[in-house]
Amino acid sequence: MHLVLQTNCPGYQNSVNWKYTHIVKRWEAIENQPELREWAEELQAYSLPRWEELPDFELYLDQTLNLLDRYLSVFKNDESETLVTSSMVHNYVKLKLIPKPVKKRYTRKHLAYLIAITILKQVLTIPEIKKGIMHQASVSGTREAYDLFCREQEYALRRSASYLLAHTLDVCPPHEEDYLMLMRNAAMAAAAKVVAQKILTTIP
Repeated sequence: MHLVLQTNCPGYQNSVNWKYTHIVKRWEAIENQPELREWAEELQAYSLPRWEELPDFELYLDQTLNLLDRYLSVFKNDESETLVTSSMVHNYVKLKLIPKPVKKRYTRKHLAYLIAITILKQVLTIPEIKKGIMHQASVSGTREAYDLFCREQEYALRRSASYLLAHTLDVCPPHEEDYLMLMRNAAMAAAAKVVAQKILTTIP
């Protein structure tokens, strides 16, 4: 077992004070739950598609939903769960959370919005999400805001996974501007919730 104590990023400043016995206990606990350990390792390797990786052509709604299901699989409690439905998408359009599709076709921009909304709605209300998305898009633009959200969400998931694996990783992003505090905390909350839900599924 190789343990690395990280001391140079927020939230880990006190990691040097962790007792070795506590780390070993966490390690032993997860070693006795191979399914949970395998999932945590998958979580560490998980990545969201960046703007340039999203399809650069128009999609029908069913194609859009299929892609979302694949992109967001890590957030599902089990394979049968549906994270995004057609009625949800139509409702988001009515609430002006996402742009109205042209001739029932959805674009890269719709996918980016739907990915962020689906993740954030686990911890934020729809009005809060709308306000946050509009603010971030106005600060850095839709494309940059989406890629930034992906990066922050990945860091959050890896940090939560590293706790499960009983060691720390160099996963904290470099210092950013204060306006990122909202996004980072929302991302961490979403990651913590999905980890907690996964742990619950392993309890008999």
